[in-house]
Amino acid sequence: MSDHVTYGSYLKIDELLSLQQCRSVDAETGEPEHEETLFIVIHQVYELWFKQILHELDELVRRFGQDRPHRASHQLKRVLKILKTLVGQLDVLETMTPLEFAEFRAFLEDASGFQSAQFRELEFLLGVKDHVSVEWFERNPREYANLTRRFTEPTLWDAFMHLLHRLGYDIPADVLHRDVTRPIEPSEALQRTLIEIYREDSSMAVLCEALIDFDEGLQEWRYRHVMMVQRTIGTKMGTGGSDGATYLRSTLFHPVFPDLWAIRSAF
Repeated sequence: MSDHVTYGSYLKIDELLSLQQCRSVDAETGEPEHEETLFIVIHQVYELWFKQILHELDELVRRFGQDRPHRASHQLKRVLKILKTLVGQLDVLETMTPLEFAEFRAFLEDASGFQSAQFRELEFLLGVKDHVSVEWFERNPREYANLTRRFTEPTLWDAFMHLLHRLGYDIPADVLHRDVTRPIEPSEALQRTLIEIYREDSSMAVLCEALIDFDEGLQEWRYRHVMMVQRTIGTKMGTGGSDGATYLRSTLFHPVFPDLWAIRSAF
């Protein structure tokens, strides 16, 4: 006979609440610094949301592959709501002052948000590919295997392009058969097809706009993340030797679907 399922057992609450293990020690009390718990909770929740975003986008890619785009806008709307939630979490994290962060920052040692394998997976799925990022994770077999797979797989944009091709749209051969380990490059020939879609296929135009909403939501999160880091540590180096806010600023204003942005001035 199986154990009785309760709220706590189903969600593994005991295990979940045991995962917030602080490393800091207050010199006066011998207890962990108060603010470290918030820092851990926020970042663990981020990782859970990254897992869900990957789950949703993988399903979106499958639906594209099965020629079922009619549910795609729903998936993208859900992911956009999650991105809004991620931005909202930064509001909570920003209640921590620079002084409060400094009280436990040294205990993080080399740990850094740059080491989030799931966020790198998300970037790879969206076409932001850098093989150096894979090499960073060689010490963790699971993360390394996941990133290696994502790096060599077609992106969400590739799946969308092949869907449009199967629907009869004129997608350039160099777009359909591009090297998927390379970043996505804009194509003027593809942009002409996208303009045609906007003018003649309202349902597919809605899907294109949902992709734009997602892209904009991701950029909004990147911007707020940069400002949070700059607000907390200023121009200091990030943990783990990263460039901190300087590097994060370099990721701004690089849309993952450049062709959809390029056609804005054509109407």
